[in-house]
Amino acid sequence: MSDLKNILNHGPEPTEEALKRYLEGNASEEERFMIEHQMTDEAFINDAIEGLQNFKDQRLMQDYVNKINKDLLKHTAKKKRGKLKRHIEDQNWTLLSVIIIIILCILGYFVIHLSIDHTPVKQAIEQKK
Repeated sequence: MSDLKNILNHGPEPTEEALKRYLEGNASEEERFMIEHQMTDEAFINDAIEGLQNFKDQRLMQDYVNKINKDLLKHTAKKKRGKLKRHIEDQNWTLLSVIIIIILCILGYFVIHLSIDHTPVKQAIEQKK
């Protein structure tokens, strides 16, 4: 069951700097072997390397990376704020509803209890004695 929850690979992923060194040809033999081994095992890393090779200007690539990271942070923060706001509002209404229901139950009990005439029950008990 734990395998179904963890769909990512179990090995270490190459860092951004390692990928840059690999693309520039400045990576050590260890890094190059690790990245090429992961490229054969995982299609995502292979696609990432191919996409990064299409960039000729490193500054343009870094601008794209920064923009994507900024958009991702903004999008996730917006969803988190919305979820937190919705959660807090729901709790207030739930608490108020529970309190109102409990008060109505107590009032209903007292109304029913006071409306029942207990004298016939007392007379029947006394006659049996």
